[in-house]
Amino acid sequence: MGAKVTKSDAEWRAMLTSMQYNVARRKGTERPFTGEHWDRKDKGIYRCVCCDAELFASGAKFDSGTGWPSYTMPIKPEHIRTDEDDSWFKRRTEVLCAACDAHLGHVFDDGPQPAGRRYCINSASLKFEKR
Repeated sequence: MGAKVTKSDAEWRAMLTSMQYNVARRKGTERPFTGEHWDRKDKGIYRCVCCDAELFASGAKFDSGTGWPSYTMPIKPEHIRTDEDDSWFKRRTEVLCAACDAHLGHVFDDGPQPAGRRYCINSASLKFEKR
């Protein structure tokens, strides 16, 4: 991964839709079953909406039944980072883009084997590149 991507709040607001800004820069979330990628079946790469970093491949995507895009693993572990999230009255593990610190979603230990991970990611944090 290259250099850290930093922009002012005004620059992020200018380049993102209000939903993308709320989710990626303000740690919001979209309602389940409403994002453009939750049921996408096309083959391709999911990139960070803020900095274009490659985050998840369609081959790692699965239907978790939650209404958000879910993945078993990132393209490369170093493309994401995690942080503890104590909001919503419970401890969760937040997933962020390692390049620009965009909020992507959360990771849980209830995914399919062998890894057992479910990266539950907001569509608003992603853009899709069909391959």
